[in-house]
Formats: sequence, structure tokens, C-alpha cells
Amino acid sequence: MRPLQAGPAGYGPADLQAAYNLSSVSSASGAGQLVAVVDAFDDPNAEADLSVYRGEFALSSCTTADGCFLKVNQVGATSPLPGTDASGGWEGEEALDLDMVSAICPNCSILLLEANSTSNLDLYAAEDTAATTCGANVISNSWDGDEYSTEVLDEVHFNHAGVMITVASGDSGYGSAYPATSQYVTAVGGTSLVMSGSSRVSESVWNDTYGATGSGCSQYIAQPSWQTSLGSAYTSVCANRINNDVSAIADPNTGVAVYDSFHGTMSCPGWCVFGGTSAATPIIGAVYALAGNGASLTSGSTSYAKLSSLFDITSGSNGSCGGTYLCTAGAGFDGPTGNGTPNGTGAF
Repeated sequence: MRPLQAGPAGYGPADLQAAYNLSSVSSASGAGQLVAVVDAFDDPNAEADLSVYRGEFALSSCTTADGCFLKVNQVGATSPLPGTDASGGWEGEEALDLDMVSAICPNCSILLLEANSTSNLDLYAAEDTAATTCGANVISNSWDGDEYSTEVLDEVHFNHAGVMITVASGDSGYGSAYPATSQYVTAVGGTSLVMSGSSRVSESVWNDTYGATGSGCSQYIAQPSWQTSLGSAYTSVCANRINNDVSAIADPNTGVAVYDSFHGTMSCPGWCVFGGTSAATPIIGAVYALAGNGASLTSGSTSYAKLSSLFDITSGSNGSCGGTYLCTAGAGFDGPTGNGTPNGTGAF
């Protein structure tokens, strides 16, 4: 999540839906789907800010009173909630996550699950609560961290059959991160999206002065079968889990409109333009919710068999990897953008 400028600028729901061929399905689908966003610390303004965003773009109401929105702590209770983040960084993150789910799936119900801290212990507890206690259909995670040698023991927190889990690949360029490398999630990369009116003009790997999408080859997680099936041209370069699987808009220069009123040192506050894979991840999560197929899917596998329902991103790089697909976009699968960006819901 990277704020760029203040003001009611940036792509709104109609822009994003048009870019990814979702306009019709966004208006017709999503009812009965619960999208959980897992973040740390409390945003006391979350519900009020969400109402401002949805009101600005003429989306239906989504409040605690009407049963569309709920904010809970990491064990699923409405109190006590965690303390706030003095910098405002996590509050901005929460605003971004809620607004992007709303932009893509305005008929979805939304659960904001606030972990006590940024520790793995707390975030993973929140992950389990979202899936088991709260019954989310989709869980979006706009956070990541360095890989570590015992991460395979934590895979249990992302192994929730029938629940689609999206994870941001990070904003620091080429280099693997966990839990984006988990075999049980959909790892989400970031793009630079250019629109002209309601038309999608171009899309490339996000890499600029604000950051770059993450991607990489896991050090510790085994390669799932749906990546092994890519063939030796890929597996000879990386024999373990490769992130990413799919991607969406992340460039803050062509970023998304977000409303965040929390007064921290990283807040706008008010109308902001945000980017980062923190924007892409809830967008992809919301597309899964629109499709409504989670109960019959296996982790991030579905996009590998539905390439015709994705925009293939073929230009750009996010770092140095010896010229391989791990950091360089090209026709077909590549690390920075995976199999591509949504072209409707067919790949989800």
C-alpha cells in the first residue's frame, strides 16, 4: 500500500470493472459471498470511511446495521479490538482493502478481521478465525514477509479447503516472500494499468520509483502439481513453488481511489490514490467471490487451465534474475504477473 496524492482521483469501481470485463457480473453477482480481509491493528473509522467510499460511487450500503459489514478481532469477537497504528499505515491498508472488495463485488458481505499485531502468531490466528469461526468464502491478505526455514510448519494456517485465499507478493521487486509462496494460496502480483475512458489501453509489470511487484522461487515450499504441469522450461529454472499465479493493478501512478480519514503520519487523510500489491490482492479476492466457485477449487490452480479468461501480460520486469521468466514478463506464465489479469470471472 503506497499513497501517492490527495484528492478524489484514481480509478473508481466503474473503471476497475471495465478494465477487467466485470461490469455486468459485478452488478449481478456476489450475494451470499463473505470476503474477509485480514489486517493488523484497529481502524476506528473503517465502517464510516467505507460508507463514504460507497456513497461517492453510488454503491449499495454496507454497514453493521444492514448485515453487510462486520469488524472483529483475531478470535472473531467484536470486542476488545486491538489498538491503533500510530503511523496510520495499517489503517490506510484496511481502507484500501475494504474499498477494493467493494469496487469489484459490491453485493458481497465484508468481514474486517483485525489481528492484535503484525506478528505471524497473531496474523495466522486471524487467518484461521476467518476460515473456521467466521466462515469466509474468500480471505484476502495484503501483507507478506521474508521466507523462513520453518514456514512449511505454518502451511496449516492457509490450508482451508473450499476457501479461496489471496496473498500479496509484496512491493519490493524480485524475491520470494511468504505466505505468497504457500501452496494453498493464490499469489497475486501487480501491474501498471492504463485506461482511456472506460477502455483498457495497456497493462505491464509494475516497476517504478514507488516499488515493484514481488515474484520469485520459494526456498522451502514444494511445487504444486498445477505448476509442475507448466513443463520443464519452467521447472528447470525453479523446482519449488513459484509466485505469482495471477495479477491486477498495483502501480500508484495509475492507482485506485480510496477514502481514509485516520489521522496518522502515513494518512492523506481523506481521498487518496493508493497502489501496491495491497490493491491487487483484494481485487483478485473479490473476483473469486463474484465467480462463487471456491468450494470446488483447489488453491491457486484454476487460472492455469483457464488462460483464455485472462489478459496475458507480456512486457516489463521487476528485477534481475538472469533474464528468466521469474522476473521478466513474456507470453504465457511468468513470475511477476502469473497467468495474467482477470478478463471476466472465467479463470476464477
